[in-house]
Amino acid sequence: MKKMASKIWEAGEYRYEGAYGFEPELHGYLHKDSEIRPCLIVAPGGGYGALSPAEGEIVAMEFYERGYNAFVCVYTTNPLKRVPLKLQAVKDLSRSVRWVRSKAEELKVNSNQVAVCGFSAGGHLCASLCVHFADLPEENPVYASCSNRPDGAVLAYPVITTGELTHGGSVENLLGEDASQEELRYMSLEYQVTEHTPPCFLWHTRTDDSVPVENSYRMAEALREKGVPYALHIFSEGAHGLSLSNHKWASDEYGEPYTTLQSRIIMDKIVRGEISVTEEERIHVLGCIKISEGPKMPQPEVAVWPQVADAWLRKTMG
Repeated sequence: MKKMASKIWEAGEYRYEGAYGFEPELHGYLHKDSEIRPCLIVAPGGGYGALSPAEGEIVAMEFYERGYNAFVCVYTTNPLKRVPLKLQAVKDLSRSVRWVRSKAEELKVNSNQVAVCGFSAGGHLCASLCVHFADLPEENPVYASCSNRPDGAVLAYPVITTGELTHGGSVENLLGEDASQEELRYMSLEYQVTEHTPPCFLWHTRTDDSVPVENSYRMAEALREKGVPYALHIFSEGAHGLSLSNHKWASDEYGEPYTTLQSRIIMDKIVRGEISVTEEERIHVLGCIKISEGPKMPQPEVAVWPQVADAWLRKTMG
């Protein structure tokens, strides 16, 4: 296996005010042979305020072992809740898709088989790209000729709506406390599906008490109404954030913790006195750096989802 890490924005292109020195990255897991393979870009969750290590490398490696050349998108989040992300995170993912396609020959990736896979807020991010890809023009001519439309999306317990059944923290980090009704509607993705939206595979647990299962129901219904191919799998029970739900996940064997990069950069600046924060903000950023989630039990019923998603992706993307 060949591992790689790359910045996705070139000098002067990235200007998010709340980055504090962070720049988005793509971490890749590539086969060393010459076979041209499908690609999966993983977007961890974390409420748009952090990135979960449990939904990063461990997921990319699962699909690498299934024959994909896989990546993890370390996109922009809003740990201090000071600068709403607006479109920054989806711009990061949009550039990531274009970046992979621009280097498809070098990466041994089939440019017509580039899918995204997002968890929770990362699911909202992937679904946002699926419905708003045409609203994200590319100014850099190196990437402008490459489409940012994914060929498929896996949405794991995704945030979809910004309405009554949303995840409030995700919406606040994304749009701020004073979001307009127009912004809320734009990011309530069940209203934004068109016939051009890529096919989507959704899975959720019936008992999710953080992001209600109705989020996936609403997205599936919107896809159905527009004639977009989709699959919807609802598992009988399980909490939010189940990731792979296997023994590696239950043992906190997540892989490299690069998903915490932005939070670690911010914490270093807090410690050095370069950023003035409240005690509440400091504790929150510390929580974003935490790796272990404590004791968990594998959930065999849920753990089948990568196998099913793999079969669906291969059928859907050809």
